[in-house]
Amino acid sequence: MQVLHDAPLAPLTTFRLGGPAARLVTATTDAEVVAAVRAADESGTPLLVIGGGSNLVIGDEGFDGTALRIATTGFALDGTDLELAAGENWSDAVARTVDAGLAGIECLAGIPGSAGATPIQNVGAYGQEVSTTITEVVAYDRTLGETVTLTNAECAFSYRHSLFKDRPERYVVLRVRFRLEDAGGLSAPIKYAETARSLGVEAGERVPAATARETVLKLRAGKGMVLDPADHDTWSAGSFFTNPILTDAAYEAFLGRVRDRLGAEAVPPAYPAGEGRTKTSAAWLIDKAGFTKGYGAGPARISTKHTLALTNRGEATTEDLLALAREVVAGVHAAFGVTLVNEPVTVGVRI
Repeated sequence: MQVLHDAPLAPLTTFRLGGPAARLVTATTDAEVVAAVRAADESGTPLLVIGGGSNLVIGDEGFDGTALRIATTGFALDGTDLELAAGENWSDAVARTVDAGLAGIECLAGIPGSAGATPIQNVGAYGQEVSTTITEVVAYDRTLGETVTLTNAECAFSYRHSLFKDRPERYVVLRVRFRLEDAGGLSAPIKYAETARSLGVEAGERVPAATARETVLKLRAGKGMVLDPADHDTWSAGSFFTNPILTDAAYEAFLGRVRDRLGAEAVPPAYPAGEGRTKTSAAWLIDKAGFTKGYGAGPARISTKHTLALTNRGEATTEDLLALAREVVAGVHAAFGVTLVNEPVTVGVRI
């Protein structure tokens, strides 16, 4: 294990924001991860677990405790069964499964971060979610003091949520297991309308998995969602807010607000989200509330490519970012009565 004191954390995040950690431990094996967690717990030291840093907003004051960077490696493919160490680069792992001719996560290409973070957030994009292919998650249970294996059902997956996100102080993900599909080199059925249009196919059709992956990468790059150090639109956490899910009553009230603000013909995006619930688009809400691409005059602004991404233009502080986030949340609520919820995890700060 590598141990550093008063260590900068900003370089470990895609926002490139946040103050230092009192102590930074980099673990390269599962045993080192468990040892570091146990040491922190036994001493009563606050613990911050960092993977790829693509979903973190760390306060300018930093973290007064032990930051544990998980840098484990391991990619094991047995037929259609895949096991990834938590520290494996997610986008690289997706590429390797596509190269192996397997389907199931090809539309999750280009998502930054590590494999261990994917079950926590139930990562999803372009019609796929990891919950549909995850079979088991191996984690260290800080309450029991032992390593446990949780089934898909035990992970309690829902939209951008899981048991691990619900109980962040209890579990540290070590390994994630998936069951993919051998469709003769073809993708899973294409579900997302934008992807289908770009591919020139109907929803439900299959295409070569490599083609699906390449198409998603192009779509993501066009929205500033593929990391590029030279492009400040990618100095972000990707989608900063989750898409709101509204009850029937809340959705009817929302439609009334839409008509009042935009006219009787205005129709917001709407997707079924279970009985009595409708999901709408956070990006649409942000744009229609007046926060268009590139909005902001300071060092933290909305991406010039996508309204759902808040970005560091190079000189921002975390407080600059939070001020922008709060402005957007307040503006959307004033316009439509809907409260946006941030997707990234906040450390030492609140939106």
